[in-house]
Amino acid sequence: MSSKNVVILGGGLAGLEAAIYYRKEGFEVELISERPYLFIFPIAIWIPVGTSTFEDVAFPLDTLAARHGFTLTIDRVLSLKAHDHSFILEKGGERKADHLVIALGASKMRHEGIEHTLSICGAPEQSVLLKERIDALVAKGGGKIAFGFGGNPNDPSGVRGGPGFELFFNLHHHLKKLGIRDKFEMTFFAPMPQPGARMGEKALILMESMFKRNRFASRYGKKITRFEESAVVFEDGTTLESDLTMFIPAGDGLGFIKESDLPQNKAGFIEINDFCEIKGVKGWYAIGDSAALEGPQWKAKQGHIAEVMARNAAHNNAITLGLKTGEKKGYKEHLNILCVMDMGNGAGFVYRDDKKALLIPMPIIGHWLKMGWGWYYKRSKMGTIPRIPGM
Repeated sequence: MSSKNVVILGGGLAGLEAAIYYRKEGFEVELISERPYLFIFPIAIWIPVGTSTFEDVAFPLDTLAARHGFTLTIDRVLSLKAHDHSFILEKGGERKADHLVIALGASKMRHEGIEHTLSICGAPEQSVLLKERIDALVAKGGGKIAFGFGGNPNDPSGVRGGPGFELFFNLHHHLKKLGIRDKFEMTFFAPMPQPGARMGEKALILMESMFKRNRFASRYGKKITRFEESAVVFEDGTTLESDLTMFIPAGDGLGFIKESDLPQNKAGFIEINDFCEIKGVKGWYAIGDSAALEGPQWKAKQGHIAEVMARNAAHNNAITLGLKTGEKKGYKEHLNILCVMDMGNGAGFVYRDDKKALLIPMPIIGHWLKMGWGWYYKRSKMGTIPRIPGM
């Protein structure tokens, strides 16, 4: 393999951004993905309530490959071996790569009875199953709905609560439009006493006010023992009855990464330095959810951070190989929490860094801003409109 060839494992937000920017640096790029499409998870929240379709959210990777000039291989990674720079694919067998970017995402914490739940952050197909379940409850005329997310004591940066809240609020708005919201009990649950605390104190106060105003119930601070077909069971023996349980497990290291010789933290995420270089493995990088982030206690794995890591990896790899001059770039200075939390009829702009924490309500226009971001994302990735710095 020539010094300007790179293999990128993973066709998500981080992997695609890496493929685009490695091409900009002059590399020959092969992107290996399990799926033939990029699933744009930040806008998947609208599939279950019928605002968007699956096709709106699934972006064909072959179209992107043709546009940016990288090679696309559809295959599944089975194992990684750092000591000899090799990996094994389900169909392609054993391969070697001097330059490799691991952007394979994360696994999920396993909970007893998890098969009785659906997740908006799980397999893309689950978003469609959620729509079918919601439509069935609407047809029935009412029911009990429980939404929640879990934690990982070995690495809290992999917790994803935002999409759960967004879908919860969108479903509330959907039911109100249908005139049947009063026929549903809606409860949010989480094992931590203050879910969303990493967004800051002001955000927590606003969220509490919103819950009271919209008659949402909550079950916080109790660990989840198991899920049953029609209930969530907590450690104190209490239960939460549910006709539909949407649950987002916290991220955990992928099984074959845990079994590999790659350096990793207690959760099985790959240890990297500030430049996204895998510690002790020359020429290999890890970005996005596969990587162990270092930084403040409130840090969170988000798409925009994954894309910063992808761009930095391409830049830093080019410098290492002498293809360009300049300083290497680190990801830690870019760590922040940034999202537009959509509610169906508006949104809240959330931002946090070491200096401030904000949640700014944006009635009506906020929803359209988030919809506009989905439009912008697809077209900027295709290069039909210019990319806005930082987005």
